[in-house]
Amino acid sequence: MLPFIVIALLSAVLQFFLPWWSIAAVAFGVCFWRSQTGWRAFGNGFLGVAVIWFFYALVIHLQTDGILTARMAGLLLKTRSSIPLLLLAPLVGGLVGGFAGLAGQQVRTVLAANRSSTLKRV
Repeated sequence: MLPFIVIALLSAVLQFFLPWWSIAAVAFGVCFWRSQTGWRAFGNGFLGVAVIWFFYALVIHLQTDGILTARMAGLLLKTRSSIPLLLLAPLVGGLVGGFAGLAGQQVRTVLAANRSSTLKRV
């Protein structure tokens, strides 16, 4: 639960100052630091970013009375409804965060294995 909250909060704050892909660095770092298994790392990264991106998309939708999201959905998805776009944005962000979190946990596992094998040789 803690990695999910940390990823969500850091992603929300850093996206005001850094590019969108900073979410990958956040998810990688937090899951490198805290996650125990690959599934949990992916889930925490996915949900942490997807929740934030859904709320960002919803805020933009509400601020523009749906005009911007409807036009973007028409351009990207060839549909008049903005609902698919409101679901697609968190999916894309969640996948980026999930795979970055999984990568962070896997790097931690590899480094721990290398450390233990190096200690056995000495």
